[in-house]
Amino acid sequence: MSVVFALATPASRSALCVFRVSGEGCLDCLKDICNAPLVKPRVFYNRLLVSQGALVDSVGIVFFEGANSYTGEDSFEIYAHGGLAVMGSVVELLQEQGFNEAGPGEFTKRAFLNNKLSLSEAESVVDVINASNKRALEASTNSLVGGFSAEVFDFSEKIDVLRKHVEGSIDFSDEDYDFIKEGGVLDSLSCLCADFGGFISKCYVSGESDSKKMVMFVGPPNSGKSSLFNRLLGSDRALVSSSPGTTRDLIESEVFYNNLSFGVVDTAGLRKTTNIIEKSGITLALKKIKEADVVVGVFDDGNRARLSEVVSLVGDKLFVAVLNKSDLGDFEDVKGFDFLLSAKTGAGIVEFKDSLSKLLEEKGPGDQKYFARMRHVRLFDRCLNSLESSMLKLKKGEDLDLAAEDLRLARADLDEVVGVKTADSLLGDIFNDFCIGK
Repeated sequence: MSVVFALATPASRSALCVFRVSGEGCLDCLKDICNAPLVKPRVFYNRLLVSQGALVDSVGIVFFEGANSYTGEDSFEIYAHGGLAVMGSVVELLQEQGFNEAGPGEFTKRAFLNNKLSLSEAESVVDVINASNKRALEASTNSLVGGFSAEVFDFSEKIDVLRKHVEGSIDFSDEDYDFIKEGGVLDSLSCLCADFGGFISKCYVSGESDSKKMVMFVGPPNSGKSSLFNRLLGSDRALVSSSPGTTRDLIESEVFYNNLSFGVVDTAGLRKTTNIIEKSGITLALKKIKEADVVVGVFDDGNRARLSEVVSLVGDKLFVAVLNKSDLGDFEDVKGFDFLLSAKTGAGIVEFKDSLSKLLEEKGPGDQKYFARMRHVRLFDRCLNSLESSMLKLKKGEDLDLAAEDLRLARADLDEVVGVKTADSLLGDIFNDFCIGK
């Protein structure tokens, strides 16, 4: 495989940026691009990065040899200052060495192909990155460190033992020995089916794409949606004005609160308008409601009567009704509203965020131990059906050849989960979901 490189940190100005390089022969270039040799692997060196004698940057650099790297091949990492000009110069330097830019998931794909990770462990890398709460992180990390794969391999070995007895009964049918009965095949297969069903129940089925939860703010104009949005973010992300119709497009950002990460979307105020741009924003907001996990309706005392109208627009989505601007007077009647708060002063905001985070956490994994993908679930279902089909045939004492074939198919499905045999086209689909540089 060719030598590839990628920027492993976001392409924006920051304290530092990290480049990853991997591939046979990549270490040979270090003597040309560094002002002094790097002696030992896995040691962090401070070096000057140079291109054709010209200084690029003062960087940190570490290299890894062959099987001791993440990818299972020679690799190194460059830690440079996080300026856009620096990033561009490092890219040019690596291209001058004849290295190719990596595609999505290229490094993890190489780790799989070099037997550093099973396929299910490689997939869990994305789930760790996309985990939006603590429980999701624990489930995906359990898969990443090999717990999920270890249980799958254990079931595979148990199926192999059962296959030996069934195959022995077929191959030595004329011997005075009952391989099925003496080997306790039926009892073992029954226990295996029960244990495997229990394992499936420990898996939380994640989405095939980013699983981050989304909160959407809707309501009449000038009710304080943008102010509440900014209060939640802790910054002036959305423009706030006393003039109705200020927000005319969707404004999205991200919140991290109580070990939970979720997206928030501010929308145009819902009203009848002749302004084409504002009208388009309202239409877009109504469409976006279908994608939200929680819809927050924001009202004030002057438009609280529109609550039922907004509820009807939201439909069956999880809805939270907020009565804003509590700082403007006493609100004795808050019937129909879940929260009374003030986006301006912050009164009631903590209680609102606590409740919101609990609602979103309930949508994630509960007591499940592992993350699993729909690909895994389909293979698990097929495997369990094959095991049960084999057990039924063995109970009847008929079709031993077909019973053995069912066990072979069950084992093949588990092999595909961990990537013992996997089509190249499937690998392309899996690793296409990864970040560049991972």
